[in-house]
Amino acid sequence: MRDRRLIRFTKLVLDVMFYTGFVIILTLPVSLKFLGKYYSVVISEYFMFMFAVFAASGIFGILIIRQLRRMMRTVIEESCFVYENVKSLNNMAVLSLCIVVMFVIKICILPTPATGVIILVFFIASLFCEVLAYVFAEAVNYKEENDLTI
Repeated sequence: MRDRRLIRFTKLVLDVMFYTGFVIILTLPVSLKFLGKYYSVVISEYFMFMFAVFAASGIFGILIIRQLRRMMRTVIEESCFVYENVKSLNNMAVLSLCIVVMFVIKICILPTPATGVIILVFFIASLFCEVLAYVFAEAVNYKEENDLTI
């Protein structure tokens, strides 16, 4: 019972993150202008560059959450070990690397400690997704062999 509540809560969090991600990206120009005016002049000076990096990274982030939502469906259906999840994990690895590339470009132009942390976190996430995809692929193979055994 407790596990079901955790699954529903996780699905709700992913749904909220997915839809608020769209709102954040749509309001990004206004947010960056506000931050440039009241927080850091650097944001105003590099407005288009910052907008491009954050918008692209935000889109990649939304696509990662979309893959997680797809995987969550298989958890709810109690059929986790399917090739669809392997594909989702591989997609998340690529999307994480895309975010790494965006922030590597940013660190070359506007270096900050937070940018370095973001690069490290998403690089590790990419590696983690690749390893987990391999583990899931092996589990799917074992499951299919077991299903064929009578």
